[in-house]
Formats: sequence, structure tokens, C-alpha cells
Amino acid sequence: MSFTSSDEVATYIGGIFETAFADAELGPKLAETGIVLEFDFSDPETHLIIDTTAGAVHNGREGAPEPAATMSMTADVGNAYWQGKVNLPMAMAKKKIKVEGNVASLLKLAPLSKKLFPTYIERLTVDGRDDLLV
Repeated sequence: MSFTSSDEVATYIGGIFETAFADAELGPKLAETGIVLEFDFSDPETHLIIDTTAGAVHNGREGAPEPAATMSMTADVGNAYWQGKVNLPMAMAKKKIKVEGNVASLLKLAPLSKKLFPTYIERLTVDGRDDLLV
């Protein structure tokens, strides 16, 4: 099964960033990257702007800072990524994930994101969203 609404995408994928910002180890490391990143999801259409400098997640572009980079993908690919099931370079090569803007800054986030995979899976499980497990 897939996400049924943009609110679900924001709850789970946006929520993983909120969890990271609150983490004593990851929060400062995210802030150090200084990146504003947009996730442009399709199926369902969702725009999440992640502002690492402010520790904020914006559901939508209104009132959000301008992103330095945008990653476009289906919400299913995003969901699989946060479960550790997507190889980022391979997905980019196969055009499952399209990146625009400052790619180097995105690469700073990759090692940090891996630490969040178990947290993401746990949240899906606790919420009874086994249908989203890959």
C-alpha cells in the first residue's frame, strides 16, 4: 500500500526530520550542513522543505525559505529510502530520484540519514502502518 494523502507523507517523512532535529547528536550535525532542501514528492503530491539551519520542516512552499537543492521522487521511493531500501546513487542514475541544485550539500546529509532508518521503521510499526513497510 502507499501513502493516501500529503498529510501522511508529511507526518512520516517530514516527521523523521523533526525527530532528527530533536536528537542531541543529529540535530547539531544537521544544522552544521546549513542546507535548505526540498522534497518534491508525487503520488501523492507533497512539497516538504527541510530547513536544517532553523531545524524546521515546512509542509508546502508558502512561507518556507528557498531551497538550495530539490529531490524529486514518488512518495513510495521516499518511503523505501527511509527504510534503507534505496541506494541513492543508483536511484539517481536510474532517474527514480531527480536532483536539482547543490548536489554536494545533499551528500552531506546521506551519512546522517542512515542513522534514522531504524527510527523511521519503528514509527511505522508503532503506528500500525505495516502496509508501508518495504
